[in-house]
Amino acid sequence: MSPEVTVIGCDGRPFGPEAARALAAAHQVIGAPRHLAAVPDSPIRPDTQRIELKHLDDALAAVTACSGPAVVLASGDPGFFGIVRALRARKIEPRVIPATSSVTLAFARLSLDWDDALVISAHGREPRQALAAALAHPKAAILTAPRTATARDLGAELLAAGKRVYVAECLGTPQERITDLAAEPAEPTRDFAEPNILIALDPEAPEDQQAPEDQQAPEDQQALSTPRWLAGHQGAPDGWALPEDAFTYRDSMITKAEVRALVLARLGPAPGRVIWDVGAGSGSVAVECARFGAHVIAVEADQAQCDRIRENAARYGVRPHIRQGRAPEALDGLPPADAIFVGGGDRTVLAAAVKTANPGRVVVTLAAVQRVGETSDLLTDLGYRPEGIQLQASRLAPLPSGQLRLAAQNPVFVLWAQR
Repeated sequence: MSPEVTVIGCDGRPFGPEAARALAAAHQVIGAPRHLAAVPDSPIRPDTQRIELKHLDDALAAVTACSGPAVVLASGDPGFFGIVRALRARKIEPRVIPATSSVTLAFARLSLDWDDALVISAHGREPRQALAAALAHPKAAILTAPRTATARDLGAELLAAGKRVYVAECLGTPQERITDLAAEPAEPTRDFAEPNILIALDPEAPEDQQAPEDQQAPEDQQALSTPRWLAGHQGAPDGWALPEDAFTYRDSMITKAEVRALVLARLGPAPGRVIWDVGAGSGSVAVECARFGAHVIAVEADQAQCDRIRENAARYGVRPHIRQGRAPEALDGLPPADAIFVGGGDRTVLAAAVKTANPGRVVVTLAAVQRVGETSDLLTDLGYRPEGIQLQASRLAPLPSGQLRLAAQNPVFVLWAQR
């Protein structure tokens, strides 16, 4: 028989009648020290056991073993990145009395709407993934974690990327505080209290840095004027493997749409993933990966090409990080990547990129057949399992008579490898 468990959210306000009745009937009250200290003695019976929630597994075991009603105290809305999921995984179906979510309070304190915000948890999770998602999205809230994903560490990375960053501490309590990290002194005088919420925002782009309206993609113009219907990240873009004329590029130096479609499929761009585009050219692959929500680092030596990447990125409302410089030297200091794309880079560049990024996936495009075997061998030596195809598309083109012919595109070899 499932134990009788009530989960009560705490946001600093007095408990309502429903929560008071649950506390009065409880045999056990479980919660973090700050939550237990906030509960007045009057609704709780003298024989009720108070248990500090130090380790989740121990708390869940105590709830499961309780012979009578139990109450679990949690922050804010316990059904939102909270303990309700863990209880249900133990076959416990709790009654939930939520309070105001800490994320709601954080955005309210900053007077911001947040239906377009990405909410990310780094608590007990890989912080690198949370950071990548926040870097790629214009508005994000991060639930931090002591030691492994602190507001101080994550905030420094976000500030370095040009974000506006705020830390919201102890929301709903007398100790509540909102800090603009950019306004802090160079040498911070204190640590942030736990728990806290990190809010990361893109700086407001000056009008002269925005793409002119006639250069914005039609679907992106529509997105700006259409009311939102989906909270957070908007999912996959309306279309991808865009035609070449959707980008500004030099001569014929762009990954063709048919090749780009396969490259995107093998890279697997998504929120929380870091992707390098080494030798990015005009940035067609980098921009398309960023449209899927990935944090993209475009490495390109040519200043004019870097400018084209910025122009193409602005057209689609994305912000890949551009590292100007020649690989492999330009790769120094970049964060590890989940996947990398190397469009025609030489053997030295590919080897350096793989060793530096340590990616799970590698995708390479080649024009010369002689390089296919040596590139496959290199990937094998580096610990990857390579596969590949020759991709040659023939596009429909009009004849003078009004009929259609097939216009052959140059063949390209696409290699991909899994670690």
